[in-house]
Amino acid sequence: MPDAPAPAPDGEAAVSQPDLPRAYTPAPVPETLRYRLKRRLLGPPLTTASLHSERLTRPLALGVLAPDCISSSAYGTEEILIELLPVFGLLSFSLLLPITGIILFILVLLTLSYRQVVQVYTRAGGSYVVARENFGPRVAQIAAVALLIDYVVTVAVQSAAGTVAVASAIPALGPYSLEITVGVVVLLAYGNLRGIREAGRAFAFPTYFFSVAVGAIIIAGLVRAAFGNLGSYDAPALPGAISVRHETGLVTFALILTLLRSFANGGSSLTGLEAISNGVSAFRPPEGVNARKVLVTMAVTLGFLVAGVSLLAHLTHATPYRNGYPSVISQEARIVAGHGLFGSIIYGLVQAASALILYTGANTSFNGFPFLASFVAEDSFLPRQLTRRGHRLVFSDGILLLAAISIVLLVVTRAKVNSLVPFYAIGVFTGFTMAGFGMAKYHNTQRERGWRGKMAINAAAGGLSLLVVLIFAVAKFTEGAWLIVVVFPILFLVLIRVNRRYREEAAALNALAPVLDSGPNPSRHVIVVLVDDLDLAVLRALRYARTLRPNTLYAVHFAVDNVRAARLAERWSTMQRGDIPLQLRECPDRRLRRAATEMTSELTADGRTEVTIVLPRRAYGLAARILHAHSADRIAAAVSRIPHAAATIVPFDVDAAIHKLEKLTAQGPQAPPTRDGRPKRHAHHPKNATPAAQLRQHKRHAAEGVIQSIEVHPIGSGQLLRCEVVDDSGSFLVLFYGRTHIPGISPGQAIRVHGTVGRYDDEPAIANPRYELLPSD
Repeated sequence: MPDAPAPAPDGEAAVSQPDLPRAYTPAPVPETLRYRLKRRLLGPPLTTASLHSERLTRPLALGVLAPDCISSSAYGTEEILIELLPVFGLLSFSLLLPITGIILFILVLLTLSYRQVVQVYTRAGGSYVVARENFGPRVAQIAAVALLIDYVVTVAVQSAAGTVAVASAIPALGPYSLEITVGVVVLLAYGNLRGIREAGRAFAFPTYFFSVAVGAIIIAGLVRAAFGNLGSYDAPALPGAISVRHETGLVTFALILTLLRSFANGGSSLTGLEAISNGVSAFRPPEGVNARKVLVTMAVTLGFLVAGVSLLAHLTHATPYRNGYPSVISQEARIVAGHGLFGSIIYGLVQAASALILYTGANTSFNGFPFLASFVAEDSFLPRQLTRRGHRLVFSDGILLLAAISIVLLVVTRAKVNSLVPFYAIGVFTGFTMAGFGMAKYHNTQRERGWRGKMAINAAAGGLSLLVVLIFAVAKFTEGAWLIVVVFPILFLVLIRVNRRYREEAAALNALAPVLDSGPNPSRHVIVVLVDDLDLAVLRALRYARTLRPNTLYAVHFAVDNVRAARLAERWSTMQRGDIPLQLRECPDRRLRRAATEMTSELTADGRTEVTIVLPRRAYGLAARILHAHSADRIAAAVSRIPHAAATIVPFDVDAAIHKLEKLTAQGPQAPPTRDGRPKRHAHHPKNATPAAQLRQHKRHAAEGVIQSIEVHPIGSGQLLRCEVVDDSGSFLVLFYGRTHIPGISPGQAIRVHGTVGRYDDEPAIANPRYELLPSD
């Protein structure tokens, strides 16, 4: 404990004022160029208090959560025909209906399964949460990988299909499909970085617009077909359409493989079905009941649209094109609506609705992917940076990662929907598989009322989804599914490895803490300041080292250049106070890190000494970094590996010092620096008072100066207000026991005090003095 003067009973202030909180105005902190640019692009930052969840009504939830699912009806039928027509010819339009029927059967089974998911698990997360709760976090990473892949491919497929809808209406834009699609992804990412909320009514409109527009086309087409005036396309004669086979001499294996491929392609119609389970926590209470109703409504709408589009394709022979446009659904809309003015308006509305819902479906992944990534990262299977909210309270890292991978995928596939589909359904149906089997295990464990029937439904949904995964992996292997087959287990192993690394770190940092901290505290603390020059950066490091109050404090310079070392020693003796000695150590091989570690090892060899190496680090702007070596971090990393040793880096902003010097030069001559190299911020000339340098212990003095700093320290059961006062000759302390704040006592305020001088922290100090506030110079 430092020697502190006893509180003087007559040390009351000349003017007693009540303790009132005082607001201090901190010095302005300049913003970086990166932050200013971010603020300009994304807007002002949102505070954490602005984070709140918007509970969704059922109609709004259907519009917000269903675009990804319902929009898949715009391309599912077309993907089936792409596989069938080159092999089966016009027979494909007849085979289309039973394949669609099988897909609708799977839709019914998955809907029944997911009705139980949203009833039991009312938190966001979907199949990942189901798998984690029933199979454990490691097995749940299969669902995590599946969903992450699903979200990435969803952005690519939906945005590419949206551009197909645009190109179908405006063929002149077709050659620029890739550029348009990439631009849409960038725009969606930018909007989400700004904090556009998916729960807004604007995102619900496309779902209803598309459902009504396409539903009207389906109904009108069926009515026209009933009256015999619908018309049809001559598929083999359409220029630019995919080739339509006329022969029927096919081997059995080719038939089976083609049917499996067409079924696998049609399975893309069911993507997005898990969206309700991923967002169930956003529903108004009761969440489970409302989510089940919306899920059934979404499934019925999807089933109607998929069946209707396939039936119209069967009736009209709408044929896919090699370049992707016009799409099958756009051809159906054209033949049903006609070519007149009214028909063209209806056709334009259908294409606008298709583009809007497809682009909106792509946007849903920008909400789902970052949230899922944050869940997985919270479980320590992904980097924890993905759990941080950014400038606008969104998971910025997740949004940027999703956009980057999606753009790469679009560029590689030239934004062709048919080229992207092989990447699609494996992830989607793997998630369905994990949800089905997870719920089956849940019912087998809980054995609630009716559990056998529920378990059978979920087991059937999981088994059928697994069969679809296997079919897709085999049938589409050579068309791109091989990449997912290879990447999927690699990503799973990466997530497991990340988790193992986090567990190893936790064990090292937490589990061993009682063992490593059980030894006696070191009896000595030695601080060594590494010095390469004597400048402001080093002076700041020395000043910081003084505040640590070690048993021993000295500076070390590794003498790589003896002439330079001699000059440094000479300057050191003239500029330093003499309280920190400088030690020159040889370093003939110029290996500074090794020299620092050897010195530190010597100091800690007795096992009773704690050593802190203080390293000044000069921070430079981006352009100036290449002009300087950056050795402080490397030395600190090497020293920190030594037991009973720590490294502290004291940064100094050189660019800020340059700007300050330029400003001082422009203002003219300033007050000379103090003995430790610091410019004197508050010059004060005592009048009829004792200068700080002449204060004598145990004597009463009147002293005055300017308050340079204020600190509050706990002392015993009370508090101590510590003020550092400076004048032209030096500094002294003014202590107020039992106080945390005194009105008017603030940095920069001139003050005159009367009292007995003591010692505190080896500096002259006056405790509880009588004081008066003076006008500042």
